[in-house]
Amino acid sequence: MNPSQGSTLSANVAGFVDGSSAKREVSYIDNLPVYVKELIAGGAAGAFAKTAVAPLERTKILLQTRTEGFRSLGVFQSMKRVVKHEGVRGFYKGNGASVARIIPYAALHFMTYEQYRCWILNNYPSLGTGPHIDLLAGSVAGGTAVLCTYPLDLARTKLAYQITDTRTRSGLGSYHTRPVYNGIKDVLTSVYKAGGVRALYRGVGPTLTGILPYAGLKFYIYEKLKSHVPEEHQRSIVMRLSCGALAGLLGQTFTYPLDVVRRQMQVGDMPSSLHGQVRFRNSIEGLTMIVRNQGWRQLFAGLSINYIKIVPSVAIGFTAYDSMKLWLRIPPRQKTQSISSAA
Repeated sequence: MNPSQGSTLSANVAGFVDGSSAKREVSYIDNLPVYVKELIAGGAAGAFAKTAVAPLERTKILLQTRTEGFRSLGVFQSMKRVVKHEGVRGFYKGNGASVARIIPYAALHFMTYEQYRCWILNNYPSLGTGPHIDLLAGSVAGGTAVLCTYPLDLARTKLAYQITDTRTRSGLGSYHTRPVYNGIKDVLTSVYKAGGVRALYRGVGPTLTGILPYAGLKFYIYEKLKSHVPEEHQRSIVMRLSCGALAGLLGQTFTYPLDVVRRQMQVGDMPSSLHGQVRFRNSIEGLTMIVRNQGWRQLFAGLSINYIKIVPSVAIGFTAYDSMKLWLRIPPRQKTQSISSAA
């Protein structure tokens, strides 16, 4: 065998090996069920977006719950206070619980949204097509995801709220962290022992009341905006970021007061000079008591930082999800619907 023949043989063998590897990769991804791909895409998108805005999320919770030392501070001053007393790591307190919650939550939210959407289109053709289907599917999907992951959201809030103040004899306050809980497992175990399963779902009422319209509006606005974008720009990252940001911004504005009620219900049984053992029996009572005792402005406490947070969070989430769908080779919706119908 001459050198040129040897080189040709080596190249052919290398090409065959590379081709086989590529085929194995293609085969592995393509053989995954569509709903599994949607779970993976949604979970990855949620984790990426949540970690990116963790500092803003921590600050928002401190403002929403009127934590001692933060009541009269603005967003920037609150962030400076966290850095001064806890360092940069303080911004990520509770982020482990947040990411642990958001991965299954986002995975379920996006996957069930796609499945509900296909089910509605296939079983109720009289409803037609369009963004109103996204509104309905998104709302139901949001409720499904909340019910499945709410205890983790409760744990995240309690971990992020572990702030208190100590009064000296002179009346001066000193700010420090109280290690009430040592992690997600400790929170869930302690809450369950204290009040059972019902305690793990404390505040789920206003959460569902808020998430149903918010989740629906978010998907509705996002798909509505995308429908007006020329087809040649449909895959533009800037376009997805812009549509996602506006969708999150508008959706959150209408449902934010219920989020404040939910946070205060979640931390109402924790030691605090402000909350004590005050409990809200339901969302309406929570809204009424907050307005009466804290003023109507408290229903929008932290809204400014939520705007700052929600823009990148929802924008990154939708963009990452669409990008993951392309990478995982999830069929376009039209094909998905036909496959579902054939099944």
